[in-house]
Parts: sequence; C-alpha cells; structure tokens
Amino acid sequence: MTAQPFPVGEIVAAQRPHRKDAARNYDALLTAAREAFAEHGSEASLEDIARRAGVGIGTLYRNFPTRRALFESVYASEVNALCQFALDVADREPWEALTAWLNRFAGYVTTKQAVRQALENDSEIFGTCRDSMFSAGGPLFERAQKAGVARTDMDFNDLLRMAAGITGTTFVDDAQRDRVLAIALDGVRTNH
Repeated sequence: MTAQPFPVGEIVAAQRPHRKDAARNYDALLTAAREAFAEHGSEASLEDIARRAGVGIGTLYRNFPTRRALFESVYASEVNALCQFALDVADREPWEALTAWLNRFAGYVTTKQAVRQALENDSEIFGTCRDSMFSAGGPLFERAQKAGVARTDMDFNDLLRMAAGITGTTFVDDAQRDRVLAIALDGVRTNH
C-alpha cells in the first residue's frame, strides 16, 4: 500500500509551532488534553490540562485560544495518528492489519466521545476527519475482503459503526472492551 496524503495531517501540521520548545509544549498539551478528556469527558479542566502538560495556563491559551480550538486540535491529532497507523500496518497480513487498525480505532473512540460532547456535529473538522479516516482504514478493509478473510456483505461504514457502537459503551476495563470487540470481529471474519 502506498502512502496517501490525508488532509487531516495538514490540519495538525498547520497548527503546530515550528520552534522546538513551542512544539514540545504544543505536543505536551495535546497529550495532556487527550488524557484529561478520556478521564473526565468534555468537562475536563483547562487548568488541569496545563498542569499535566507542565506549562502555565497562558501557554495553553497561546496555543489554543478557545476551548473549541483545543477540542478540535485533539480530535484532528487523534485522527492523524489513526491515519498514520493505517500506513504503518498496511504491509501486514490483511486480517492482522485490519484488526490492528480497529483496535487502535477503539482507543480513538474514547476521545471522539468527549469531543462530540463539546462540539456540534456540523463542525467542519468532523467531515475532514471522517474523510481522512475512510481514506486510511477503508483500503485495509477492502484488502481483507479481497483476500477472502472479511465478509463482503458489509461495507467499511458498517464496520466502523459496529466497532464504535461496541467500544463506545462502558466496560469494566480495557481487557473486557478488547475481548468484546474480538468477539464481534469474529462475526466479520470469514476464514477462521
């Protein structure tokens, strides 16, 4: 599979500062925000995010002038990582590549839920991110279908909705979530 440009990567690159120290702060803020959103949802405290990142609140606001800008940047960053991961696993066996990507997608769903709570569904970034995600993960699914290891009576949208529905619910722990997702994926696999 050849590397494809994903527009969401351009969103992340355009916002990331060029100076090394500023870029480090930006990355630390994204990581801290991702963790805080996973733990506390859309109500995560900006002060807590700045503290987790090891920066002052002024640095947070310099990088993300509004709460919405922070949510959108975290979301775009997550989708960008998901798209890159699709490229990273593309050379694996078709079923292994697809399930590795879907397991990564399961982790992304947590951040997506917090962001969706904070942003309206008509946010521009959702369309761009959705298109990028389909461009990245869709070929993995098509490859698995062509190899005869994934059902052909469903499309990639069906697969993502199934995975998001499963992983978007509350589980005792990550191991239970992973187990339930694996059970569902057994229903997608055609060649055990």
